Amino acid sequence: MKTENTVWHAHQISKVQRANLKKQRPCLLWYTGLSGSGKSTVANAVDTLLFERGFHSYLLDGDNVRHGLNGDLGFSDQDRIENIRRISEVGKLFIDAGMIVSTAFISPFAAERKVAKNMLEQGEFIEIYIDTPIAVCEQRDPKGLYKKARSGDIKDFTGIDSTYDVPLTPDIHIKTEKLSIVQCAEQIIHYLIAHQYIK
Repeated sequence: MKTENTVWHAHQISKVQRANLKKQRPCLLWYTGLSGSGKSTVANAVDTLLFERGFHSYLLDGDNVRHGLNGDLGFSDQDRIENIRRISEVGKLFIDAGMIVSTAFISPFAAERKVAKNMLEQGEFIEIYIDTPIAVCEQRDPKGLYKKARSGDIKDFTGIDSTYDVPLTPDIHIKTEKLSIVQCAEQIIHYLIAHQYIK
């Protein structure tokens, strides 16, 4: 903090009360994977299934957040770190509101994913590794980014000239190459039911 003149004010209504009202256990579904792996697509499918079942959720998509809150950040390592720090803080606010919140970001560095996890209470952070081979991501290339990265038009592109730390022990490991979008989404819903985040 850059000032000493701010004081934390406790809320009269607790996170538990807010979650109980919504009949769910708040958590942060942290989707990580290469560009084009299917993070946003799977996250949207899960968000839809939660909505259809009457649960309170929200999806913070990487590109969408960069249109506003993180619009001043580029893709250098330092900017990526700050990008994740900010979205982690926003995710924490959503959890405090009793929500099930999803973040669909590449979030390439294991250290920053650990920082995001450590901001939350035990069991609130669920790391979901969207595991798609880079060859498949390049073949999909929905935004044409790999082509630009290969030609040198985009610098610091994850998987090409910037590092991606593969999650070693994700809570949920999804291989999109072998499953349909619906199957991927259902795998996550089943996890949430099995671990009593939703009923």
